[in-house]
Amino acid sequence: MAMPRTLRLHEADNVVVAVDSVPPGTILPFGLTVTERVPKGHKLSTTGIARGEPVRKFGQIIGFAGKDITPGSWVHEHNVAIHDFERDYAFATEVRADQMLRPGELPAHFMGFRRPNGRVGTRNYIGILSSVNCSATVIDYIADEINKSGILADYPSIDGVVPFTHGTGCGMGSKGEEFDLLARTQWGYASHPNFAAVVVVGLGCEVFQIPRLKEAYGIIEGEHFQSLTIQESGGTRKAIAAGVAKVREMLPFAARAQREAVPASELTLALQCGGSDGYSGMTANPALGAAADKLVRHGGTAILSETPEIFGAEHLLTRRAESPEVGRKIVDLIDWWKDYAARAGGELNNNPSPGNKAGGLTTILEKSLGAAAKGGTATLRGVYRYAEQIDRRGFVFMDTPGYDPVAATGQVAGGANVLCFTTGRGSAYGCKPTPSIKLATNSDLYRRMEEDMDIDCGDILDGVTIEQKGEEIFQKILDIASGERSKSEQLGYGRHEFVPWQIGATM
Repeated sequence: MAMPRTLRLHEADNVVVAVDSVPPGTILPFGLTVTERVPKGHKLSTTGIARGEPVRKFGQIIGFAGKDITPGSWVHEHNVAIHDFERDYAFATEVRADQMLRPGELPAHFMGFRRPNGRVGTRNYIGILSSVNCSATVIDYIADEINKSGILADYPSIDGVVPFTHGTGCGMGSKGEEFDLLARTQWGYASHPNFAAVVVVGLGCEVFQIPRLKEAYGIIEGEHFQSLTIQESGGTRKAIAAGVAKVREMLPFAARAQREAVPASELTLALQCGGSDGYSGMTANPALGAAADKLVRHGGTAILSETPEIFGAEHLLTRRAESPEVGRKIVDLIDWWKDYAARAGGELNNNPSPGNKAGGLTTILEKSLGAAAKGGTATLRGVYRYAEQIDRRGFVFMDTPGYDPVAATGQVAGGANVLCFTTGRGSAYGCKPTPSIKLATNSDLYRRMEEDMDIDCGDILDGVTIEQKGEEIFQKILDIASGERSKSEQLGYGRHEFVPWQIGATM
């Protein structure tokens, strides 16, 4: 029987990762006898760890021994605890100039839609947005009537007509961060370059008023933007008919958009992970980080997010910040989230989800260290609020919750026109209007869910380098941005994944 594989990720670590399941009694090549079964993706101790001493993985603290741990033991939530400890943020001390194109390396291009305002889309949708949950059914019916009519067959350059419903828009304050956050999200979608045109539908009496959105953002109605309310239209049926008529009028305008060669610098990549496992920080996440670094090298933008899931790894970002001021914004976000969690009776020092734990992740610190690897090594150029428009190129961070649909909604509103999503458990997710590329952290998952997964990153455990896999991911990003359909697009995902962050009280 072949020797089970283990992997030490840093010379300072006192655990190794079981690449394969390790039975008790196994004597590992470096002379350690395993004392109990260790599931694949999980950790085992390489030395004794006294109660209260740090447990280290990636060369970083992922927790503390909750009791004495003997060499060769399975290390997981039964013997690992977590508590606060000081971190050295060392603001901007590891900043370095972002790499430029290498000698002989030509600028990368993709086939995108150049919009009249100069922005570039990777898809050509018509979007229908609801200003409030009360108009959600109406926009569903408008989109269904168009899509079932067969008229889109006459417009092959249009990717579809998609409704974006949500559960808010009223029962909220008319001013303050909650209102502003929804306004940023709605405007970010309404102006997104992956839409050729947008219709916004309201009820008429809600807190989130369409005229106020138009005034705030200087929106003038025309071929690319139309609005209506159910009450002014005369009720549900008349509103549906009016919406269908507006979409039909937009079709010839949207169909005029055609793909053309544009530089990769026009790509804004959302970095996401969900349903993680013990392999995530070893395979898919660092490989995506390598692809993100390459995109930055070509002048593009990569957005890391999910603030609760960088907790424990924030000091790695503060050191890469271009200035102490940018790095301080990361710490301020962590402090805000600690207070936000405490107000709800929770804390950031929580364990990952049951699926994450089953996959080998023991603490939020361990998950965060793996998740941060998606951000590569480039300089952190900016820190943005949820759904705020990204106005700098390079590697940036956006404040979002860790819940994937909410986080991705903010990134797309901020301008992401392509998205990469790593998963070790098999998260079922897609995103419209932005295509989502799914990266499996292990080959077992890829084979089991091949219809959902775009790239197998598990072969990194078999010798493929992080750099090679990063090149593969980068090329897939260009192909998907140019019109190739991702697996989630082929399955039809993305209609129900628009989930704006509801930050305030529902009244």
